Amino acid sequence: MPERPTDAFDRRILAALQNDGRMTNQELSEKIGLSPSPCLRRLKQLEADGVIFRYVALVDPSAVGLPVTAFIRVRLDRQDDRHLAQFEEQIASFREVMECYLMTGDADYQLRIVVDSLGAFENFLRQKLTKIEGVSQVTTSFSLRPVVYRTELPIPA
Repeated sequence: MPERPTDAFDRRILAALQNDGRMTNQELSEKIGLSPSPCLRRLKQLEADGVIFRYVALVDPSAVGLPVTAFIRVRLDRQDDRHLAQFEEQIASFREVMECYLMTGDADYQLRIVVDSLGAFENFLRQKLTKIEGVSQVTTSFSLRPVVYRTELPIPA
């Protein structure tokens, strides 16, 4: 498990990089009020501890031809370890799946997928999702538009 950020400087580093992961160490050090060498040491430690586990570019799905977002609730006919592991392994292999959560409540899993059309969604549903052994119920809601979309965690100051 990743180490928890130890102080205000670590939290400022995380907040700054969540907003702009491309800033240089010099820019980062100026932004958080720490000289470059200790700033870089702290950054490297946050990476080594797994607090920062990768850097990405956020891409607008519509801009790359993926305008359809669907939220899918999946119920399995069995919830034993073998069936959960089998479902999770297979669902992780589908590129359309952006997020998958094991849930409490009415559904066992909640998925967020992106596709280029309703036809592609139907194909995903019929050729992939419902072919996984043990899937007994699928309920889908489609996103009309995002209202809030955050990637920055609300790290306490």
